[in-house]
Amino acid sequence: MLNLVLFGPPGAGKGTQSEKLIEKYQLVHISTGDIFRAHIKNQTALGQQVSQIIADGNLVPDSITIAMLEEEINKNPQAQGFIFDGFPRTVAQAEALDKFLESINESITGVLALDVTEEELKQRIAKRQEVSGRADDAADKLTKRIEEYFNKTVHVLPYYEGQGKLSKINGIGDIDAIFQSLTTIIDSY
Repeated sequence: MLNLVLFGPPGAGKGTQSEKLIEKYQLVHISTGDIFRAHIKNQTALGQQVSQIIADGNLVPDSITIAMLEEEINKNPQAQGFIFDGFPRTVAQAEALDKFLESINESITGVLALDVTEEELKQRIAKRQEVSGRADDAADKLTKRIEEYFNKTVHVLPYYEGQGKLSKINGIGDIDAIFQSLTTIIDSY
């Protein structure tokens, strides 16, 4: 089974590249952001809780995120693999994901980190907000999310680097060229 973590700050192109990778490798996409938005849209109890946390510009606690992630994986027993988008965001989440995958005799195959400058991120997200109107793309929330990434989330990379699973990819440039860089790495697995 091919289990990938697509890593990068908000606006790095994870969603765009995930779509292309899912199609090529027939993977199940697990985006914590999409899961949260679905719960919010359906106004579940969890969605209401998550809505307030996100509205405040904070990350959803590990316990909620991991429980939802396990639920999504268990919904897809016939999957050829998964692509994790926006997760893990902390070393504790990475350890919990490894532990859960180990319990079902799986593991992370590789971690693909999209490197994008902060200036490029701001430009991309400003464009994205014009199109999508996503509340989490508002300027104040965006600044907080980018800071959160560079202050906390980026520390997950050494965890996977220590396992020999990390590959860094230049996330600036032509979408198809970035995709080609990703597939070259994935095909080497």
